Amino acid sequence: MHTWHWRTWEGLPYLTCSLLEPWSHGFFTQQFWPRSPSELTKVLRHDAEVYQVKQVHGNIVLTPSEIGRSVGSADEVEEQGLSSLPPADGLMTEQAEQAVWVASADCTPVLIADAQTGQVAAVHAGWRGTAAKIVPQAIARLQAQGSNLQDLRIAMGPAIAGSVYQVSTQVAAEVGASIIPTDSTKPVESILNSLHHLTNSPLLADTQPGRVRLDIRRVIALQLEQLGISSEQVAITTQCTYKETERFFSYRRDKLKKVQWSGIVSIVTNDPTFQKKNSID
Repeated sequence: MHTWHWRTWEGLPYLTCSLLEPWSHGFFTQQFWPRSPSELTKVLRHDAEVYQVKQVHGNIVLTPSEIGRSVGSADEVEEQGLSSLPPADGLMTEQAEQAVWVASADCTPVLIADAQTGQVAAVHAGWRGTAAKIVPQAIARLQAQGSNLQDLRIAMGPAIAGSVYQVSTQVAAEVGASIIPTDSTKPVESILNSLHHLTNSPLLADTQPGRVRLDIRRVIALQLEQLGISSEQVAITTQCTYKETERFFSYRRDKLKKVQWSGIVSIVTNDPTFQKKNSID
């Protein structure tokens, strides 16, 4: 069973996952606001190159060479603006000592690591990105770079819980279509009915007509399962950004454009003890 640990830096809390223990990583809380990825990387690995993108709720995943250059200081990013960053919602590394970051404030931050290559990815998965299968897209890009599915380790961090995430039935159907065999002509109710019949369904009933509650992390887990990734390779925290007001920003709750960052640093795997340390119990 994978465990989650609260750690502190200068008295500020952030979350880590035992599944990703060999990699420096963290799901950071609102207490770190407004620190930038370049500042937060120093918490994880002081000399790593830092990469982020302009998040647009899509399914594009980029590499450092595609991004062009690592992020400079917080002042440089602020001066150039987010417009200087390429639009994407996922990043994957190509060599060791590269830190990749995504921001979230209800959407699911997903950190992925490869036990063989040491390469990593960070993904921002909102409902639109999940409907467009951004996490499977990130995995496909890792595979194209030489990763094998059985070597991947995937952790989903704090996000809005399904029990409080009310969406329209149309949105639920769009997201659900990513895990239900369907076509564009299949009616919404048919997709929802199929979702309701899944084991541990990602859908929960809502008292308001035309609305349901949707568990995005559960949908992503089902996408991974359909790829052939075992549950032992996946860890999902129960932390809810909406309900845990003291720890996390929630756009749905507060309507503020504030975020918490999640990041991970790629490593070298030529240490002969690495594979033993990185085996799944």
